[in-house]
Amino acid sequence: MKTADLMEQRAGILDRMNAANTADDNKAFDAANDELRAIDAKLDRAKKIETAERSEPGRVLTGTNDEQMSNELRTKFSLQRAILGQIAPGTVDDGFEREMQSELAKRAGKSAKGIYVPTECFEQRAVQTTSISGSILPTDFRPDQFVSALTATAALTAMGATTLSGLTGDVEIPRETGSPNVGWVAENTALPTGNATFDAMTLSPHHVGVITEISRNMLMQSSPSIEQLLRQMMARDIALEIDRAGLTGAGGASAEPLGLLNDAAIAEVPFATDLFTTTADMIAAADLANVMAGRGFLSTNGVKADAMKLRDADGHPITIAETFHNETVMFTNQAPSDLGVGTDEHGLVYGYWPDLLIGLWSQLDILANPYAESAYSKGNVLIRAMATVDFGTRRPASFAKATGVIV
Repeated sequence: MKTADLMEQRAGILDRMNAANTADDNKAFDAANDELRAIDAKLDRAKKIETAERSEPGRVLTGTNDEQMSNELRTKFSLQRAILGQIAPGTVDDGFEREMQSELAKRAGKSAKGIYVPTECFEQRAVQTTSISGSILPTDFRPDQFVSALTATAALTAMGATTLSGLTGDVEIPRETGSPNVGWVAENTALPTGNATFDAMTLSPHHVGVITEISRNMLMQSSPSIEQLLRQMMARDIALEIDRAGLTGAGGASAEPLGLLNDAAIAEVPFATDLFTTTADMIAAADLANVMAGRGFLSTNGVKADAMKLRDADGHPITIAETFHNETVMFTNQAPSDLGVGTDEHGLVYGYWPDLLIGLWSQLDILANPYAESAYSKGNVLIRAMATVDFGTRRPASFAKATGVIV
């Protein structure tokens, strides 16, 4: 049973408890109290299931499934050595990084302009150093979550979007758009005819990149902390831009992939009299479309601030959980606040986020250039990093977007 349905049952039980208390009916009160405990246990289980569904790792559609190689890439591949091997060959032992280029080129289906850096390289969490012992303690990492491992502020994977890694070329995923006819028949009567209908969702490579200038002295440092700093520098901006494009990418003739808020196939729910009513309408739209449990809202911090100011008739604050009907909700600066004709509408999306697919074409293509005029005069190095990504929705009906949300 869905969490929203359980919450409705709970509200009905509370009404009965209040009525029994008013009537001083101990028997009815105790019975309702027992039901409340049972429904709370069901709610707890349902929320745990939804949390597990949102954190389910993405499934690899194509590419390598060699976990041993992936582990070696995570632990042995050094971004620092790979870059330094480009600008000063022979000064660093980059044998492993060079050896892996053929495998990474096979994943991508073409040779790199500079060097390929596997996404596994960015799946490690930051290391810690202690001033007393100088020891380095690696923390836990999730190899199945690429974007979320790059930066803590990426919103899409935090909501449970499915990551498809190791892709090569275009990826076509069939979708059922219509069910076959089903009917009751009398004896010796033919069943109704009618086949299921299908279409296909295609993920195609879209390229995003960044150029940054770093000090040659920093690259020459042997401290492992420099390696982690380089990974964070190269990953942060690209990860946030990937996240933004998943929400507001223009698609079409532009170089950007199509984001959720610009996808015409995503149903629109107009803003009603208030946030409470609007979010209820969005939940109802998902219920009518038979969207499975484990859904959640994503919106701006402006909407959060507006929700925090809501008061009831007696002046008591209305909680954010009540405003969003106890559904999962996340607020982020990645969500746009400049939508609509007046560029003053805030983004508000609701849906089953595992149905949002993030396709990753295996690795970053990094090219080091120590001869660019702006960097050369200072002895620095220009580093260009590019990634290849696309987005798609398994079922557009799994999402709804509000329009006209102004705070």
